[in-house]
Amino acid sequence: MILNADHPWVLVLLPLAVLPWLRSPHRRTAIGSIAVVPADRLSAWVRLGLRIAGMLAIALIILALSGPYHGGRLVSRIGTGAQLVLLLDRSGSMSDTFAGRTPEGAEESKASATKRLLRDFIGRRPHDLFGVAAFSTAPMLVLPLTDHQDAVLAAVNASDRRGLNFTNIARGLGMALSMFAADRPDEHHVILLVSDGGAVIDPHVQDQLRALFARYRADLYFLFLRTAGSKGLFDEPGPDENTPQAMPEHFLHRYFQTLGVPYHAFQAESPGQVEEAIRQIDALERYPITYTEHLPRRDLTGWAYALACPPLLLLLAAKLMEARVRVRPAATRPDRRVAA
Repeated sequence: MILNADHPWVLVLLPLAVLPWLRSPHRRTAIGSIAVVPADRLSAWVRLGLRIAGMLAIALIILALSGPYHGGRLVSRIGTGAQLVLLLDRSGSMSDTFAGRTPEGAEESKASATKRLLRDFIGRRPHDLFGVAAFSTAPMLVLPLTDHQDAVLAAVNASDRRGLNFTNIARGLGMALSMFAADRPDEHHVILLVSDGGAVIDPHVQDQLRALFARYRADLYFLFLRTAGSKGLFDEPGPDENTPQAMPEHFLHRYFQTLGVPYHAFQAESPGQVEEAIRQIDALERYPITYTEHLPRRDLTGWAYALACPPLLLLLAAKLMEARVRVRPAATRPDRRVAA
């Protein structure tokens, strides 16, 4: 066990623990001579024990004053997981059900169902670093990468607030990528994009995003929440629909396939399908990851004071048991001479 101290400079006083060996705290009584008294082994052991008790009491009190503790350090461990950014769509349509209407009764909106299932997903991955970003008209950094699951869950819980009726996926992806470190090739980066709509991305912005994905080496998962009656990712465009403006979801899917990074698309039309998609993502993202764990700190000041109490009580008892010997001066002693 490695010990640390809040005030290590106090430990320079530890040599004071030798004082009981240099000078006794007990009362001295002037006696003419004890040479005629036989050696008392019990007294010798008592004297030795009291000196050891004094030494321990001084050392432990000094140790307690230094504020000792152990733990409170960072330990590197190897587990399975990733650095994973949840990129969540906050457009107004996410507040509707998969049927495309306002939730009634026990119905869940797409945002609420996704929030509930993502909480379970986060709970199954204790070693991941999670970040949360949201987007509608503009992107918003909700939480940087962290291993504090309580903070991640709180960020996800706030993700179902209604946003504006616009889906700017490009700027959202740019913010998600900026949350990774480009100089750590040993880290596995993942973006989980959750949205119920597509977007038309300018060709110049497409090139920028492609360069960013190559720089940060991030896998991309696209969980598309399809509203009933709308076009899907895998629907082939008709003769008059073969444009990004007519079928933005399909062309966005085709663009993601050209990024040059691992890409997986999931299309869900109900909460059950969202749960299955998240389960598959959980199974796919099982890579070795090096993470740091902060060991809790344990204060030992109370223990040091508690250990100092027995020797202090022993010294106090010995002090109270001291016998006071009164030696009268010679002038006051009675004259025992016998008259002639």
